[in-house]
Amino acid sequence: MRHSNSEAPGKYRIIGGQWRGRKVAIADAKGLRPTPDRVRETLFNWLANAVRNAACLDLFAGSGALGVEALSRGAASVVFVEKNRRASTHLQDQLDVLGAEAEVVCADALVYLRGPVRKFDIVFLDPPYPDKLLAPAMQALEDYGWLGKDAFVYAEKPAREPPPVIPPGWINWRESKAGQVGYYLFRRQQPPD
Repeated sequence: MRHSNSEAPGKYRIIGGQWRGRKVAIADAKGLRPTPDRVRETLFNWLANAVRNAACLDLFAGSGALGVEALSRGAASVVFVEKNRRASTHLQDQLDVLGAEAEVVCADALVYLRGPVRKFDIVFLDPPYPDKLLAPAMQALEDYGWLGKDAFVYAEKPAREPPPVIPPGWINWRESKAGQVGYYLFRRQQPPD
């Protein structure tokens, strides 16, 4: 779930792809905040050559802004994991309005990562900032084998905090800041056979 000081429901705009310009309603659930437009635009410019036909995981999905943007830009599939039932139900409703084929799972993200493993090409991590879930989620992705060959992992955290510590074998592919948000794109380097 994504947190902010604002608790009023609103909408976010899809930046690119088949649903470019469409607005998606945000659930009236405490603390949801979609990744800002400017950050999403930069991120998907970074991922321009990777997102088409990719299998994506939007962990801590909240409003679903990252996964919906990936679907709009041609991702093959997205699994959204969100533990807030109201937010996950609302997200499914919004996907239905768009006519999007995707899977929404109402579950705690770290519990989900201990379940049956699937391989993903791109993983979006935007956990609630105060909960300090970024490092455990990244380590679980690596430890349990969720990442495909040369997978990308996007991570977001407060700009004032140092960059997250990444598991061995990951590299910092890109990073930037926008206002209060620090955001990073890591790439998992496939070890040689």
